[in-house]
Amino acid sequence: MDLGAYDHYLYALVALVGTILAAWFLLWMTLRSPWAAEIKTYRGVSPPFLGVVGVLFALTLAFLANDTWNAHDRALNTVYQEADGLRSITALAVHLPGPARGAVQGAVRTYATVTVDEEWPLLARRLSSQTASDQLDRLLELLAGNEVAATAPPAVHALMLTQAAQVRTARAQRIALSRTHVNPLKWLGMAGLGFLTMISIAMVHVDQARAEILAVAIFAAAAAPTAAIVLVQGNPFQPPTVVTSAPIRALLP
Repeated sequence: MDLGAYDHYLYALVALVGTILAAWFLLWMTLRSPWAAEIKTYRGVSPPFLGVVGVLFALTLAFLANDTWNAHDRALNTVYQEADGLRSITALAVHLPGPARGAVQGAVRTYATVTVDEEWPLLARRLSSQTASDQLDRLLELLAGNEVAATAPPAVHALMLTQAAQVRTARAQRIALSRTHVNPLKWLGMAGLGFLTMISIAMVHVDQARAEILAVAIFAAAAAPTAAIVLVQGNPFQPPTVVTSAPIRALLP
């Protein structure tokens, strides 16, 4: 199994474990370490100071979450566009004579079958099906061929080619979105801001041990699961929120 295809889960685990270790280290430094007494001399940091770093951290995490959920929405939209293009081609094929109509509708069904049964499971592994690509090429060749061009009304033929181009574009975007990886620099910046926020919380309560422990624990309990939830949804074709092939599957008898 290609573990690189599931890097979102690895980064989510790092976010959870890293936050716990960072919180433990910070509390140890301020409460138990040989430098604890020296650190307490910096007490007096104003509580509103938390807002400066905290807002930057919250905005960074919000932007990363927006990127993730936007990718999910785009993937869902491309699947519906792909299915709509295939459905339109099937509907327009009724204007063709019997043999040509059967060939076009058969090519659409074959492509849909291969996409659903063979290509969809590969998307979770950031792969695509060469067979599906070949079947789409065959459909395009069929629509652009002399038989369809000579028997279909010009407006219908042009619209069928337009819908086929939409299917190809949607499939390409679907595959591209399935190959999305975590951007380490973005998440490293977010992690850095999160740690600075934790330091700010600790320094505001540095002379009140119980309050410091509670404040750092609450921040860690809020930040780590949120970051992990965003990370595990990085690939729209992997659990827990999977974009399904239902719109394309609906084309099959």
